[in-house]
Amino acid sequence: MLEKQKTLAQSFKIEGKGLHTGVLTTMTFLPAPVNHGFKFKRVDLDGQPVIDADVDLVVDTSRGTLLEKDGARIGTIEHALAALVGMDLDNVMIEVNNEEAPIIDGSSKYFVEAIEKAGVVEQEADRDYFEITEKVEMFDPKSGSHIVALPDTDYCLNVMISFPSAVLNNQYATLDSIHDFRKEVAECRTFVFVREIEFLLNHNLIKGGDLNNAIVIIDREISQEALDRLADLTNHPRVEVKPQGILNNLELHFDNECARHKLLDVIGDLALFGKRIKGRIIATKPGHGPNTLFAKELKKVWKKSIAGAPKYDLTAKPLMDIARIQELLPHRYPFLLVDKVMSIEENEIVGVKNISINEPFFQGHFPEEPVMPGVLLIEAMAQCGGLLVLNQKVEKYSTYFIRVDNVKFRQKVVPGDTLLFKLTLTSPIRRGIANMKGLTYVGDKIVAEGEFMAQIVKKADS
Repeated sequence: MLEKQKTLAQSFKIEGKGLHTGVLTTMTFLPAPVNHGFKFKRVDLDGQPVIDADVDLVVDTSRGTLLEKDGARIGTIEHALAALVGMDLDNVMIEVNNEEAPIIDGSSKYFVEAIEKAGVVEQEADRDYFEITEKVEMFDPKSGSHIVALPDTDYCLNVMISFPSAVLNNQYATLDSIHDFRKEVAECRTFVFVREIEFLLNHNLIKGGDLNNAIVIIDREISQEALDRLADLTNHPRVEVKPQGILNNLELHFDNECARHKLLDVIGDLALFGKRIKGRIIATKPGHGPNTLFAKELKKVWKKSIAGAPKYDLTAKPLMDIARIQELLPHRYPFLLVDKVMSIEENEIVGVKNISINEPFFQGHFPEEPVMPGVLLIEAMAQCGGLLVLNQKVEKYSTYFIRVDNVKFRQKVVPGDTLLFKLTLTSPIRRGIANMKGLTYVGDKIVAEGEFMAQIVKKADS
């Protein structure tokens, strides 16, 4: 069953300091229309530029994930994006008045609680998933990170972390369904080794950091005097080391909270791929750099998949044979240009036309070099699109195509070719108007494409 896209029922605000800049930031999360995705609007800049949550805009991952478009930046966005995905949202506009998202407590907890309070509503359009159908794998030699995506029925994650530390060596976390994000992952905080804090402070970073927005791990001997100095630098009351190697200012939510936070980061960074994922992600030694590299790899695989021809079994029984096609379409010889339909969903259809030398149009186009006319390729796609619409109707209707745009012919169609048509609704049908994108393949190559607008009219005698 197809799922609907979702957005917020109402807007909400989150305020706090940016971890590295220390600037006070207000983020306003707003409902957005279908197919909008996640976007950030810098309302503090001239023209209020919009930055898409797109992995192609990532410019830095050294201490969080930073996006930039035309000079406008927004950073440390991974916790907010993880909350949006984990709370089952698709379309949200995020207005922000500074260049870094608030760190708050270093988790997604406060974003999730605000989403719960604001509410989530379904929208008219179907949700578009990227289903992992075969293994996608990436190894990053620089970090030693290894990330794999495998087929699964849900969005699931397994994360393993490893540090050369007696306190935090190997940890493992799993999330068997994204629907468990709220209770299993959302409140898991970021972590830092105490040896890193002074380095970061000396390099003008973590200006907004304090000992309440991270799990601070001590795995090397450090004097109480040094601890006191760090506490003073971060404007925090002085603390002591617990026996397990973390500071005594907090209690862990889970024994493996650090691994769970890394899982949270993976969800947030992979949100930049821009599609809902259905598959299992297995990440060893993940980080913002490797995560976003893998998001780019997923985007590459997705683009290849939508560019490729639909797969179908030549021996399978068609979902629509020529008898059913003639029930729906008024066309007859020599103008009926769809032989069978192999698959049909709510918003997509795959049809077939076998081209032989006996096609009547080859008598004149051209006798010595038979080539199927481009106008008939357009007509064939239109007929297939009409079948998609008319198959959903109980009473008898006709489709009249009233507009064709962006038509391209990429390769000749000749006798012996088998045409595969894929027509996809690009928006919900409204007021009897259907908009579609059409692709025609021979083998794995696109031979023709175009965009169609059709009017659906009830027959007078029905």
